[in-house]
This record gives sequence, C-alpha cells and structure tokens, in this order.
Amino acid sequence: MGIDPGIAITGYGIIEAEHSRYRLVDYGCIRTAPRIPLQQRLLKLHQGISMLIDQFSPDYMAVEQLFFNRNTTTAIPVGQARGVILLAAAEHQLALAEYTPLQVKQAIVGYGRAEKTQIQFMVMRLLKMKNIPKPDDAADALAIAISHAHFYSTRQLHDNQGREQEN
Repeated sequence: MGIDPGIAITGYGIIEAEHSRYRLVDYGCIRTAPRIPLQQRLLKLHQGISMLIDQFSPDYMAVEQLFFNRNTTTAIPVGQARGVILLAAAEHQLALAEYTPLQVKQAIVGYGRAEKTQIQFMVMRLLKMKNIPKPDDAADALAIAISHAHFYSTRQLHDNQGREQEN
C-alpha cells in the first residue's frame, strides 16, 4: 500500500508484487473539504486509511516523506496528515517504510530528476494500465507502492545472497 499524504487530498495505491511483476489492486484518493475544522479533516483521513487497511489487509505501508522546497506553509498540515496516517499503520500493526521523492523517481524511472509525466507513464506501463492513473495524488501513491516493492525485493535478494555466502 502506497500513500501520498496530504490534508486536502491523500492518494493511495494498492498493488500486489511478486519479484518484479506488479498487479494493480486499487487506487484513489481520500479528500477532505477545507471548510470543515482541521480535527475533523484529520479524523476523516484516519478513518479512510483505517478502512482501506481493513479492506485490503496490506503487508506493508509505504509513505512519502515530507519534502518542501518551495511552499513551506503547507508543511505543517501535511505533517499532521502524515501523523494520522502513521497512527493508522501503528494501530493495525502494519510494517511501515518511508521514501523520499528522489528515491521514488530513481526506483520508477531510474533517474532522480525525472518529470512527473515520466513517472506516471512508467506507473501505467508497470501496472499494465490502459491510461495514466488520475488524479496525480493516486498516481504518486502507486509509484510509492511500486518503489517499496522494488526496494523490498532488492533487499530480500541481497539478504539471501549474503546468507548463501555465509554457508
């Protein structure tokens, strides 16, 4: 399960991965209205993430780390959104991984300065989708899920090779 956190829109993407093969399970967004109080927005986000975890029973949750190079005024609300997302993962005893945007770009495209359109195209190709997933937040969440599957399988391969060398 990949999560692209946000207070107004949180993207989610759920995939199944076996080695370097990926299968799309579900994707979408949890939206909160700016007119409702912040605590209600955070509650709705927490409930939405918890519902997805209950429905799909993922093995892992991968969340994008906070990165703000321009608009730092959104850092606090996004940080609060991340907090309730991480809380939902902890409540469900779900293994958690966090990735920077650079790591996601490298895993998906092989280039840390890749454009958003390149990432979306590769997500579409890797998941054998007919169209680029929309909205962008959901496409980003799918990219985060694929990145975790990639890094996880690479770690497993490395760990297995290390065990073979020990024997």
